[in-house]
Amino acid sequence: MRTSEILVEGMSVREFLGLPAAELDALLLRPERIVFSVGTAEVLGSFRVRERSLVVELGHVDGGGEGVLRALRLMAQRYAKNRGLTTIEWLVHALNCPRPNPKLRRVLDKRGFSVQDVPGTGRVYRLVEPRKP
Repeated sequence: MRTSEILVEGMSVREFLGLPAAELDALLLRPERIVFSVGTAEVLGSFRVRERSLVVELGHVDGGGEGVLRALRLMAQRYAKNRGLTTIEWLVHALNCPRPNPKLRRVLDKRGFSVQDVPGTGRVYRLVEPRKP
């Protein structure tokens, strides 16, 4: 399955990101974590803008495997571009899971994530990447 075919809350990535800016922001930029579907996965996470950075915090991903992380990355890149943000900060809580996913850890390591102690968040896999033009 191609990343572009993965549905986010029942919409294609393009349709989801094509929502009016105020509606999209109301769905994503909330003070609390939200549960949302990406492909066959249920994701617990949060999105916020801090200065010129989109912060994507993933607490739990249940299911998936068909490119959910790629779809999230594509969404984050496009969202950041549309809002003129310069970086995306990823915080992934994959260190203290009751049933850790070794494949996820390998993927995060391969993509350049490192384990860091982030103030107010704790020990997480973290990556700060520049937004693609």
